[in-house]
Amino acid sequence: MNSLFYMIALGRVPKIGPLTARNLIAYCGSAEEVFKATPQKLRKIPGIGINLQRSILQKEALLIAEKELDLLEKHNIQAWTFLDPAYPARLRHFQDSPLVLYAKGNANFNADKIVAIIGTRKPSFQGTAFCEELLAELAPYEPLVISGMAYGIDICAHRKAVELGLPTVGVLAHGLSHLYPAVHMPIARKMLDNGGLLSEHGFDIRAEKEYFPWRNRIVAGLCDALVVIESAKQGGSLITVNYANEYNKDVFAVPGRPKDPLSAGCNELIKNSQAHLLESAEDLVRIMRWDQGAKRNGQQRQLFVDLSDEEKNIVHLLGQNDVIAIDLLAHQVKKSNSELASILLELEFKGVIVTLPGKRYALA
Repeated sequence: MNSLFYMIALGRVPKIGPLTARNLIAYCGSAEEVFKATPQKLRKIPGIGINLQRSILQKEALLIAEKELDLLEKHNIQAWTFLDPAYPARLRHFQDSPLVLYAKGNANFNADKIVAIIGTRKPSFQGTAFCEELLAELAPYEPLVISGMAYGIDICAHRKAVELGLPTVGVLAHGLSHLYPAVHMPIARKMLDNGGLLSEHGFDIRAEKEYFPWRNRIVAGLCDALVVIESAKQGGSLITVNYANEYNKDVFAVPGRPKDPLSAGCNELIKNSQAHLLESAEDLVRIMRWDQGAKRNGQQRQLFVDLSDEEKNIVHLLGQNDVIAIDLLAHQVKKSNSELASILLELEFKGVIVTLPGKRYALA
């Protein structure tokens, strides 16, 4: 049996989340070895109590995983473990990222540009209009658009992306056997042609209240830029923002009128420097430097290289790797992608590094 089988099984053991699973794999060597471990070995692993030991040793999860593999094949669903090369690179290095991801459609989860658009489930006319206008202005940059398939801003973003021919992915808080809310199924079907659906849950898992905020970390981890359009102070969007800030992602919030409940969350994010102020797509494009390539055409390479401390640190990290993706590099230097992109651009201009396909970098 392959590693996917055992990774699925490990994720279906009750009370084992991504962090505990990684701890078990680190001590045992692989997901397969976790299920082959003796009670004595399991007892020595920190954080693994008697109840977890029993759940692992009962091996009921192996039976569930066997059925899961049959369902994946029957319904043409892709599945990747966090050790799989096809696993989304932007998510891979976060310790709380899913052990296994399940997907339908044809999305490129390692697209060059990924923007997440989220917000209230009951947007104003102005909020909906801004969402549509923003995507129309971003369309020339061909980003992958992700959101959570919820009512309001989420489905507005998916629908407009489909209309514009942009790839779009819905991240679900349940398995791929159904869709919540079901009324969005027509849009979901269209998304499969240019994008798709993504979940960390097994095929038949139903939506639970606690799955929705947990789902938000995937939205935050997958994107380069997270846009919030209308959110109350206690809105679910702010959970996604907290994850995005923790992951050093660039967050953008659309400002609203003072004392407007629909904009209170966005205004507070801007006021507390937790998000960039976003008034148009131009703000996002400028801060993310999505148009930086055109601005450097024709410039000559400098003959003598003088590096700042930040640049030296990045060069040192690149020297330890043949090739490194921008997301992993951003995670290591604790900078957002937009901050890091500026430094990398200068290094490339100085002839110190080269850019490779897929936002990867290497020393020149």
